[in-house]
Amino acid sequence: MQFGIFSVGDVTTDPTTGVTPSEHERIKAMVTIALKAEEVGLDVFATGEHHNPPFVPSSPTTMLGYVAARTEKLILSTSTTLITTNDPVKIAEDFAMLQHLANGRVDVMMGRGNTGPVYPWFGQDIRQGIPLAIENYALLHELWRKDVVDWEGRFRTPLQGFTSTPRPLDGVPPFVWHGSIRSPEIAEQAAYYGDGFFANHIFWPTYHFQRLISLYRERFAHYGHGTPEQAVVGLGGQVFMRKNSQDAVNEFRPYFDNAPVYGHGPSLEDFMAQTPLTVGSPQQVIDRTLTFREHFGDYQRQLFLMDHAGLPLKTVLEQLDHLGEIVPVLRKEFESRRAPGVAEAPTHASQVEAASQEKVEA
Repeated sequence: MQFGIFSVGDVTTDPTTGVTPSEHERIKAMVTIALKAEEVGLDVFATGEHHNPPFVPSSPTTMLGYVAARTEKLILSTSTTLITTNDPVKIAEDFAMLQHLANGRVDVMMGRGNTGPVYPWFGQDIRQGIPLAIENYALLHELWRKDVVDWEGRFRTPLQGFTSTPRPLDGVPPFVWHGSIRSPEIAEQAAYYGDGFFANHIFWPTYHFQRLISLYRERFAHYGHGTPEQAVVGLGGQVFMRKNSQDAVNEFRPYFDNAPVYGHGPSLEDFMAQTPLTVGSPQQVIDRTLTFREHFGDYQRQLFLMDHAGLPLKTVLEQLDHLGEIVPVLRKEFESRRAPGVAEAPTHASQVEAASQEKVEA
């Protein structure tokens, strides 16, 4: 099982001090957070992709390439790569290049994002969001697996005899997760290709994501990729910890109350009761996170959002120290409860081995 963090890269005023970081400060802070993730023993750092204020990560592969040069073990990923508004050819080339630079420590999460205006900014129609996601990924999937591609679709000019460069490292593309908050079509897409499905698991109650993940597992088996239990599932989550639970609640409350997405809405207590948000002691976070397996079955990746809503860098780094302390406990507990035959978390090495086995069997 892999544990890590993901960032949406928001530039938000700290409600307790009134200080707003500059874009430069926020970008550098994200890098510091990624390096800290490796230091405390996490497996994954993932960045979002946004093209509008108050967010800064408009070029995920640029940031991840920089982080790759300063880390040794960390898997570098995205928490959203906009499959709807990016050219699939550019995605294929950018992430293959990143694969080579990072010696394979790369995967990618496809998504549609949550900013409607991004569609016209990149010449697309939001009403075509799902068809764009389906067609663009079909092309990307082919570009990474065929040396020469002929292609014709609805949303871009045809390709004739095209080869994307560089080719994927070791002939194996980055592992793909399809991320979704609400769309069964995306769960279906992930299942069709035998890719991973990542449920954001932050803003909605558990039963909502149970439906999406159950659909994905059923369709994964339908398409012949294995049993439902062998499907590859990732979950998001958000935590804030202090040694004393009441200290955690008191410190996090002003950030929650003023957060860009859920601020000025339900109370912190109501939100914690209805969603996976956990604010409390490290033991409370351990106990709550372990319940995710009861709701969704065995899964392969757990990412936490920890730098949202204006939290200062110093506080985020302290949170990562706490996370580094509890992850060994979570690893041990999840492993002890793991059912036989469940798929391992995907890595470049495991993907290369699987591809070699397929060639032998063929």
